[in-house]
Amino acid sequence: MNDRRRVDVAAFDVDGTLTVRDCVGPFLLRVGGWPGLTRAMVRRPSASLAAAARRDRDRLKELLVGGVLRGRQVAQVEAIGELFAEQVEASWLRTDTMERLRWHQRAGHRIVLVSASLSPYLRPLGRRLGVDDVLCAEPMRAGDHFADGLDGGNCRAEEKVRRLDAWLAARSWQDATVWAYGDSAGDRALLARADHPLLVKRTLVSAVPVGFE
Repeated sequence: MNDRRRVDVAAFDVDGTLTVRDCVGPFLLRVGGWPGLTRAMVRRPSASLAAAARRDRDRLKELLVGGVLRGRQVAQVEAIGELFAEQVEASWLRTDTMERLRWHQRAGHRIVLVSASLSPYLRPLGRRLGVDDVLCAEPMRAGDHFADGLDGGNCRAEEKVRRLDAWLAARSWQDATVWAYGDSAGDRALLARADHPLLVKRTLVSAVPVGFE
């Protein structure tokens, strides 16, 4: 007889959900400084203008990330990412949503960050928070240096659902009870996918979900 218990998985967005602010821009500024950000914004003007005209946020982000990270040593950027993750943990985390994350951990639920944030700092942050895995935007690599753009595209909107479903399928957890937390339009698809969705924008999140006290 198969008495395997159904797994609970809590999927958390990061920027604005677990943190009080955006992290991508400050991290790229930490890596490249204002000169690096400026060069990244103007290096491919035709592509940038076309993406802006289409309101293609994913393409604009890819151009910006590639412009700042391209040619930099992976080890160097990841070292900056470790320090940046330390700063985020110390100063930028939301108390309320972190208390909810800790409740999930105490309940034995699997925790995965599903975010458009960048892997050089989000993976170290995930380790600091003790989560099970991190699904995020991955800057493209060429050997031990970063290349131009994102590997697999931006992790937002429907892409969040695709990656989460692939992650669940790889563990044979397709029937998992999914909890999801997000704060923006980029999280709508993830929230729609969940059994227990919660939009946390302008909301004080209780440490324990209603009905689970």
